[in-house]
Amino acid sequence: MSRLGKGIVAGLAAKKWGGGCLGTIVVFVIVYWLLGQAGC
Repeated sequence: MSRLGKGIVAGLAAKKWGGGCLGTIVVFVIVYWLLGQAGC
């Protein structure tokens, strides 16, 4: 998966699961990192 694709997926997950400003950033970083570790 390209960096743009990972960013879009992580952004959608952060929008859905992030509670506030800081929570959204944390969720984005975690999902983006997990996608990178999964080899996507």
